[in-house]
Amino acid sequence: MKVYADNAATTKISKTALDAMMPCYTEIYGNPSSLHQVGQEAFHAVRDAREMMAKCLNCDTDELYFTSGGSESDNWAIKGAAHLMAKKGKKHIISSKFEHHAVLHTLNALEKEGFEITLLDVYENGLVKVEDVKNAIREDTALVTVMYANNEIGTVQPIREIGAVCREKGVLFHTDAVQAVGHIPVDVKADNIDMMSLSGHKFHGPKGIGALYCKKGIRLPNLIEGGAQERNRRAGTENVPAIVGMAAALKEACDNMEENTKKLVAMREQLINGILKIDASRINGDRDHRLPGNVSACFEGVEGESLLLYLDLAGISASSGSACTSGSLDPSHVLLAIGLPHEVAHGSLRLSICEENTPEQMDYIIEQLPPIINRLRDMSPLWERIQNERK
Repeated sequence: MKVYADNAATTKISKTALDAMMPCYTEIYGNPSSLHQVGQEAFHAVRDAREMMAKCLNCDTDELYFTSGGSESDNWAIKGAAHLMAKKGKKHIISSKFEHHAVLHTLNALEKEGFEITLLDVYENGLVKVEDVKNAIREDTALVTVMYANNEIGTVQPIREIGAVCREKGVLFHTDAVQAVGHIPVDVKADNIDMMSLSGHKFHGPKGIGALYCKKGIRLPNLIEGGAQERNRRAGTENVPAIVGMAAALKEACDNMEENTKKLVAMREQLINGILKIDASRINGDRDHRLPGNVSACFEGVEGESLLLYLDLAGISASSGSACTSGSLDPSHVLLAIGLPHEVAHGSLRLSICEENTPEQMDYIIEQLPPIINRLRDMSPLWERIQNERK
């Protein structure tokens, strides 16, 4: 059996999105900036896609800017807001210790420019406390940026409450919602969000396309100078097929969210219950305040990368919380941030499922995991030490 359980990394493009994109390659192929009919057809396609997405997010069309993806949107929002507020003498930024590297590395770059960064704790349950945000805000605070849902452990943050605190204090609030949009209800107005990043390939849209929501009245510095695209803020010919595909995918995700959530939560709990039957296992992050399709677990005495390779041999595509993709031997900063010791964090596994997965596939994962973990533990000096300590 083949099981794809790495949807937090990327999703398969949906038929709805692909069908929406195809005419943009063969019929509506003009440049949206051209005045002739072929160009105007492309212009209208982009306009309609923006309107479609704005309705899904409850924002105005002129508050939505198309980008190349979540990382670009994060960079634009954070650097732009920082430089904007620095002109007013505000150079303090608040974030959390387990943000995506697109946020953390951007903050590192700003720190080198003289900005002061405060990274909040997230505690064992993987949640940022609203009170901590409130207490960290100062007179010179320029921006608060806290992710909507964590990309590794799937915990959903109290965004609406954090946004309310920022509104009360007159501080800009940005959220990296790359893992949240298309999976849980997101309403930028009700959630008190000033800026929000999202990426199409996380909800069955194409890769290489994303968006930044920026509340009306916030005048971020231009991202790319050149032409007049994206209302003179981000130059470059629009990627019409990808924009149209992302909008179609988001609408489909939002239209079917309630039904998909019920299915996903049932399969998620099926996985969690099966995993917790394995000796010396744990689920990472809050059990209830988490994405419908996310399961993050750790197994003592197991090395995460080896676990992934054995699962792959069994036809199961998953990922680890460790930073193996960057060539680092260090465990995930997310797992360390919630207080896990290095030796436990090394044995992490992230299973991220979508509505195309089935309960039978969950049974297969649960069936395959125990013998693989036992095999790895038999080869592990660490597991032998853990067993001796237990005795």
